[in-house]
Amino acid sequence: MKRNKIIPQAITLLFIVLIFGFFTMNAQVNMENRGIEFGFGFLSQEASFDIQFSLIEYDGSHSYARAYLVGLLNTLLVAFIGIILSTILGVVVGVARLSSNYLIHKSAAFYVEFFRNIPLLLQIFFWYFAALRALPMPEDASLLLGSSYMTIKGLYTPAPIWQNFDIFLITLVIALILIFLVNKYARKKQEEEGKQLPKFLISMGIFIGLPSLVFLIGGFDLSFSFPELKQLAATSYTYEGGMGIPPELTALTLALTLYTATFIAENVRAGIQGIGKGQKEAAASIGLTPTQILKLVIMPQALRIIIPPTTNQYLNLTKNSSLAAAIAYPDLVLVFAGTAMMQTGRAIEIVAITMATYLSISLAISVFMNWYNKSIAIKEK
Repeated sequence: MKRNKIIPQAITLLFIVLIFGFFTMNAQVNMENRGIEFGFGFLSQEASFDIQFSLIEYDGSHSYARAYLVGLLNTLLVAFIGIILSTILGVVVGVARLSSNYLIHKSAAFYVEFFRNIPLLLQIFFWYFAALRALPMPEDASLLLGSSYMTIKGLYTPAPIWQNFDIFLITLVIALILIFLVNKYARKKQEEEGKQLPKFLISMGIFIGLPSLVFLIGGFDLSFSFPELKQLAATSYTYEGGMGIPPELTALTLALTLYTATFIAENVRAGIQGIGKGQKEAAASIGLTPTQILKLVIMPQALRIIIPPTTNQYLNLTKNSSLAAAIAYPDLVLVFAGTAMMQTGRAIEIVAITMATYLSISLAISVFMNWYNKSIAIKEK
């Protein structure tokens, strides 16, 4: 019986290998006939092009490998910010859609139907070419919140300069590990003894208190660099100092967040509605408030329904970030699969690296979310 199951799988695998081998050999023969070499040695060559926004030090004298890293980090930045913001907004809107308040319910429904039915690319164009292009030039910008400027060239804010930033990062990692252990202990305590610990308050105390204590003991060596207006030419101005957030990043993040949050909101709504009404009534009968019912009864069970489709939305957001090339945000596609490929002519190598990179990011997100989904599953005893 087991042999009958293995043979079809082995035949299918062999067929896939043969197809892949055929196309690989065909591509190799065509490349040899045209005198095209295959290899990744170009990654060490000088890139000879600049990138307008980079999280690490970069200029045209750096290698293509460095340019790839710049594009990768810019892609991860958009994906990370987008996932965080769309999750928060999606949960709020999803809960709001179930509100008994007519205005809140209808407003949430309008938001979902409006943003999810407009193509994402058009939303990116709207924020970049319409909304942000209406902002003033640097020389005409007004002071925002006492130290920032919102201009057509981007948002300029004070930049923190920490001499002991590495200590802060180590302390933050330790705080996150402690929070994880506290939440694990609190959950075990609740399952075994029925006692509920104030997890949120304890977690916030650790997250804020531990870094504050370290800074009080070791010193708080923090200063700020403020943006200052500088004239480049007779009619050209910019800001120096501080931290500049380009409009491409703002437009892309806004569009991805607002678009993806609509689908997450529907996942949240479906998850909550998937819980039996009897459980809500039973929880109310023992004196739990609506907030406690949502937090302690509904959401722990709803998460099992919410997380799998939400994982798909995280993957979609990450892959949709490649639309950044449409507004010249220097992500992996624009920098590496665009400029670098045109300069080197290494189409096969660069496309293969880019595809492998997106595949690796997607698999990493899937593995993490599957682990999280398994960790919160209700286990029968």
